[in-house]
Amino acid sequence: MQDIAKWIKDTKGLSRLSGIAAVCLAATILSGCLGGLDFSGTPEVDRTVSTNSVPSVRSDEDNSDALTVKNAVSSADVTRIAGNPIPWANSSSGSTGVISSISEEQVNGTTCRRFTTTRHSYQGIAKFDGNTCLLGNGQWYLTSFGPRS
Repeated sequence: MQDIAKWIKDTKGLSRLSGIAAVCLAATILSGCLGGLDFSGTPEVDRTVSTNSVPSVRSDEDNSDALTVKNAVSSADVTRIAGNPIPWANSSSGSTGVISSISEEQVNGTTCRRFTTTRHSYQGIAKFDGNTCLLGNGQWYLTSFGPRS
């Protein structure tokens, strides 16, 4: 008959080694989970991170809306509107708005119109200021158009 039982003194070394290996494995795995925690520092806001540092580029939608507003401002009869709002809509972008004021002035012999409008778009509702001038060839040129700050 064969003896299959081992003495306890023969297995102590193996169980000690497997215990040490298990502790080392657990420490290695948990160090990845806990490595980013700051236990010694005070809870403060990290001011080194900068967001929105890249200037935004005007989209085609913005340009299309600006041209639509320019056309509405340039075709308006400022002598007859007398402070009445002028609605506009851009079918290509889906934006709409209301021009609330237009004032005409002469700048160095050139007719210019300053205006204020709203724009209702998928990004929300915003108020814009702009300026357009009549060139010598009879075309209106948009000199400025941007959100009110």
